[in-house]
Amino acid sequence: MIQIGNTLVSLDVIEKEFICDLSACHGNCCVYGDSGAPLEKEEEELLKKHYLYIKAYLRPEGRKAIEQQGTSLIDSDGDLVTPLIDSKECAYTIFENDIAFCGIERAWEDGLIDFRKPISCHLYPVRIKEYDSFDAVNFHHWDICHAACTLGKKHKKAVYEFLRDPLIRKYGEDWYRELEMVAEAYRNSK
Repeated sequence: MIQIGNTLVSLDVIEKEFICDLSACHGNCCVYGDSGAPLEKEEEELLKKHYLYIKAYLRPEGRKAIEQQGTSLIDSDGDLVTPLIDSKECAYTIFENDIAFCGIERAWEDGLIDFRKPISCHLYPVRIKEYDSFDAVNFHHWDICHAACTLGKKHKKAVYEFLRDPLIRKYGEDWYRELEMVAEAYRNSK
């Protein structure tokens, strides 16, 4: 682990290589899992605020799930998450050519809202666990991302490099620059 500010960053974030390969995984991180996408408290309000714009991008079954469950909910673990369709994919998931995308992000791309998508989705495969005095920043290993690890290795792109924009969104430019410096020093020491 590496400490940067109030975060402890797993070495996997620096050592592992990763580039999403939607042609191989079809966006299955939006489809599989035990629960919806983790949300931060302010994201709950953003989903409520922007739902009328987002709604136009969603599939009928996604709209129905949100109407029944709400724009967000508390799951069985007590975490704030997005709702699911029939205990499967996220209610905000849309499909284009059999690949899962985010309806929230489509509304953002079209300039209708100022909220890109939940930070947990934007950061994937990094997962953040918040504690009282620090955040643990970890690489989440999942079989459906095997092709992404292969593609990252082919292009020699570390997880943190692939996730530059979402990491800056979460922790800021200064934090990311420090991560880059620490990662370079770490790699040079090997």
